[in-house]
Amino acid sequence: PKVNADFILQRMMNESYDIRVRPPARDAKGNNAPVNVDVNIYIRSLSNIDFVSMNYDLQITFRETWRDPRLSYDYIEGDVPKFIVMTDKDAIWRPDTFFQNEKRAHRHEIDKPNVLIRIEPNGSILFSERLTLTLSCPMHLAMFPLDVQQCHLDMASYAYSTEDLVYKWKSANPIQFKVGVHDSLPSFTLDKHDTSLCTSKTNTGEYSCLRVTFRLARQFSYYVVQVYIPSTLLVIVSWVSFWLDRAAVPARVTLGVTTLLTMTTQAAAINNKLPPVSYIKAIDVWIGACLIFIFAAVLEYAYVTYVANQCEQRAKMMSHSCSAEKSSSPLSPMEESGPRREEDTLLSSSPHSWQNIDCFLCTMFHGLDEGKMIDTKCRIIFPLAFIIFNILYWTGYIMNAK
Repeated sequence: PKVNADFILQRMMNESYDIRVRPPARDAKGNNAPVNVDVNIYIRSLSNIDFVSMNYDLQITFRETWRDPRLSYDYIEGDVPKFIVMTDKDAIWRPDTFFQNEKRAHRHEIDKPNVLIRIEPNGSILFSERLTLTLSCPMHLAMFPLDVQQCHLDMASYAYSTEDLVYKWKSANPIQFKVGVHDSLPSFTLDKHDTSLCTSKTNTGEYSCLRVTFRLARQFSYYVVQVYIPSTLLVIVSWVSFWLDRAAVPARVTLGVTTLLTMTTQAAAINNKLPPVSYIKAIDVWIGACLIFIFAAVLEYAYVTYVANQCEQRAKMMSHSCSAEKSSSPLSPMEESGPRREEDTLLSSSPHSWQNIDCFLCTMFHGLDEGKMIDTKCRIIFPLAFIIFNILYWTGYIMNAK
């Protein structure tokens, strides 16, 4: 005859069953052993990876399997069901599992509690429940935005030590993913996941712990479009002043100050979205280098103006000196028409004669603008230096990111 499930539950849930006592377990030698709990997790969604608060949201179906001989019903004669489904999760003993890095969590109860308890004839119990967790994920942002983060999900027993309860990952597919989870992250890519043990010892004993680690690689394309390309264009725009005439003071000053202020504003906007940390990030190195290049272009114009003014002052002084020299030593008509003596030859090789040559050269080349020569050199030096910085920056950080 077919045996009713209610009849089986009434026989199992007799006065001798105590939900406060863990199920009895024996090893191969018949000695007392801890209860083995096999764990399997089905990842439904992974979202809201917040690197400011350093946490992330995870929605899972959490499954635990263990054996409770007190709930076996294979000894009952008749046509017993393959399994019995229970709705009251507090009617039987369950492992006191908690998530060690949990910040917030809630169970789903719409339209009914998302809980499944299934008891098989030999006493094996499957407990499944849908949970949404906000978990802590300490992140190191030295490589930001080229960083790869390791986020954990740790689960352990709260009260039972390893003498009473031991967690184990299910041998086949301990971690499963819903279709589309890998593509649901807007800023990260879920590269891979690993399962491991995180058993810890405390003053009250040794507690079994399981850990799943998610490797999250940040998607770099957003920062290329929003940060790296605009800042590179600002640096290039600051070099336009090298092609402007030195006399165009308003244009060169406005160009330099505007690019510097724009770069400073962009740097502030980026840092406002990041947590204050005590180390230098990759984005800080890039922004700092761009600010240095733009600020150097502003200083270059100040230096060009100073050098050009000094050159003009020297040219004027030497020009006045040459004019005074010519007026203080005129030649008489007889000296001009007469034959040159030996003393004239010696005079032509005197230091006074070399000063006349300097005056002549200064008079001819006083219009040469040294400031323009500096601008011409900077048209090559600044782009070359920025290219070298880019090679070092991308080579170093991309190799370290791997």
